[in-house]
Amino acid sequence: MTSTDAHPRLVDEAGPRVRPPVHRWLWYAFGGGLPPAHRSWVLHDTTTGSWGVRHVARSLVQMAIPSILILTLLPASWALRCAVVGGGVFLGLIFSLAYMPETTEHRVMKAGYPGGTAVRIRDAAGTARQNRETQRKRAAAAKRAARYRRRNGG
Repeated sequence: MTSTDAHPRLVDEAGPRVRPPVHRWLWYAFGGGLPPAHRSWVLHDTTTGSWGVRHVARSLVQMAIPSILILTLLPASWALRCAVVGGGVFLGLIFSLAYMPETTEHRVMKAGYPGGTAVRIRDAAGTARQNRETQRKRAAAAKRAARYRRRNGG
C-alpha cells in the first residue's frame, strides 16, 4: 500500500502521475510551480515514504549554486572556502529540516490541493504501516505461544 492509497479519491482527481522533465524539476526544486499535468506527481513527491529524503535533495540542489560560487569566487584558501560552504550547507539543512512539513504542504497547495492534504496522507500511511506491523507482531507472538504450548504439552 502506497501513501496515496489511503486517499484514492485524491489520486483519481489528479489523473496519472507524470514525472516532470529535468528542467521543470529544477524549477520545482527552487520553489516554482509545475503545470497541472504534474499535479499527481507533486502529491506523490511530498507524501511517498521517501518524502524526507526528497526534500533534503531539493534543499541541497538549492544550496548548490551559492556553494559553487563561493568555492570558485571567494579569494581565500581552499580550507576556508570549504569551511564556509560546509557551514552554510549545515545551517541551510537545519533551517530546511525545521520547516519541512510547511514547505512540502506549500508545494501541494501550489499544485491545487487543499491545505493539510499531504499531512493527512502521510499520517494515514503511517497509521496503516503501524497497523500492518502490529498484525505481524501479533501473528509472530501467536506462533511462539503455540510452539511453547506444543513443547510443554499444553
